[in-house]
Amino acid sequence: MLNDIYNKRIIELAGNIPRLGRLPDPDASATAHSKLCGSTVKVDLKMDGPLVTDFGHEVKACALGQASSSIMARHVVGSTATELRELREAVRRMLKENGAPPQGKWADIGLLEPVRDFKARHASTMLTFDAVVDAIGQIEAKAKQPADAG
Repeated sequence: MLNDIYNKRIIELAGNIPRLGRLPDPDASATAHSKLCGSTVKVDLKMDGPLVTDFGHEVKACALGQASSSIMARHVVGSTATELRELREAVRRMLKENGAPPQGKWADIGLLEPVRDFKARHASTMLTFDAVVDAIGQIEAKAKQPADAG
């Protein structure tokens, strides 16, 4: 039932999102939008090499998008690019392929496991993960570009 996905803990996470607001000088920004429900998440990221050093976000999403963003904001700083890419894939597999939820510091994502039965809610749940990976890709692309010799 739909009530299973909007449980007390999801509502608590959605109502208490850390790191709200945009960063003044991010290394990259990315936006993810769900056409299906209209949810949008904008993230700002700062990195030092492969390590996330700062994070800010603007979340205009349903409770599931808010809960996902809340979990991301609690643990993203100190995470590596590789870890965050693997996390996005783990969440995608959890929702679409009956994969196991992530463990360790990301174990709260298991609270979103009941969403797998509601395909229309997958996109909003994935927004923050997609936006973070997009921002990481932008930062890595900039780092690979040769400095202007001008």
